[in-house]
Amino acid sequence: MAPRRPAGAGAFPVPVESPAPPKPSPAELYAALDLGTNSCRMLIAQPKGNQFHVVDSFSKTVHLGAGLERTGRLSRASMARTVQALSICRRKLERHGVRRMRLVATEACRRARNARSFIEHVRRETGLHLEIIEPEEEARLAVISCASLVSSRTEQLLVVDIGGGSTELVWIDLSKVPPQERKRAIMRLHTGFNAPAAGPFPRAEVVDWISVPLGVATLRDQFADVADDAGRFALMSCYFEEKLTGFAPYASEQRREGFQIIGTSGTVTTVAASHLGLRRYDRNKVDGLRMTSAQIDRVIRNYLRLGPAGRRADPRIGRDRQALIMSGSAILQALMRVWPTDWLSVADRGLREGLLYAQMSADGVLEG
Repeated sequence: MAPRRPAGAGAFPVPVESPAPPKPSPAELYAALDLGTNSCRMLIAQPKGNQFHVVDSFSKTVHLGAGLERTGRLSRASMARTVQALSICRRKLERHGVRRMRLVATEACRRARNARSFIEHVRRETGLHLEIIEPEEEARLAVISCASLVSSRTEQLLVVDIGGGSTELVWIDLSKVPPQERKRAIMRLHTGFNAPAAGPFPRAEVVDWISVPLGVATLRDQFADVADDAGRFALMSCYFEEKLTGFAPYASEQRREGFQIIGTSGTVTTVAASHLGLRRYDRNKVDGLRMTSAQIDRVIRNYLRLGPAGRRADPRIGRDRQALIMSGSAILQALMRVWPTDWLSVADRGLREGLLYAQMSADGVLEG
């Protein structure tokens, strides 16, 4: 006997809900946590081809470095906020059963006199084991995260990561690497900047790298007593440029063809979102975008025209970023002034993605 059709169903089939995709096995999952001067961010992902698929994520502004410039110590309030955020991360890790992970802290914990006791406090309260990484590793991981954005035509690459407490710059010579191998050559840096080449192709050569102990929060705090908005911006940009003079390719007369700058940070992605006129942030439109130096300059000049009140009201900047956007823009302007170039590639990625790629590459679970 044929099954009865539900009343009113007519000739249309009854919709059937698609089965939920299978939950990934904990054995396939990797996690990366980045505790910076301003934010606590985490990704949980599984390898997929030569990339990875994000299963879960977390991001919270914790202002861990608040007051650090003045006191040299992490404050009780900032540590309490951070422990609350890390407790959420721990629950996510437990829920997914993640076994492979790297949980790192950067500039604020490198500089604070009470950082070691804070790391121990985190372990007692959350069970998470944070490691404080050195600037070279932070710079290397930022470069690895940007590998897929490197053009096959790029011979000289500058990767800039503008953080909350520091800014990392890495200059890489790819001229001896075959064009089709340049992305993979960047990925192979997970073994270290100076490790020997593994395989038949020449290694990407790291010409120089620098970690400037000025990021969006620390640079802002240096000039907090300057009342004039435009004057403060100009002072911040010039002050940051002074810190670059020890970098080997400073003000280098590079040929524009074959030269690529990749910028990764909340500052760079915010400037890109403002340029695109996005009312709601869209990573798919921002990540990989190329902006001309003239476009970047127009966005920054508009920020100055808006003034503090206008920037606070601008939805493209956002509440978390508005207090830091001018110090970040001052860093970005200095970089574009020192290395005048036609384009900047925008990367919505950074330390977390680099940590994931490095773990997966070391385990041999990425294709290609």
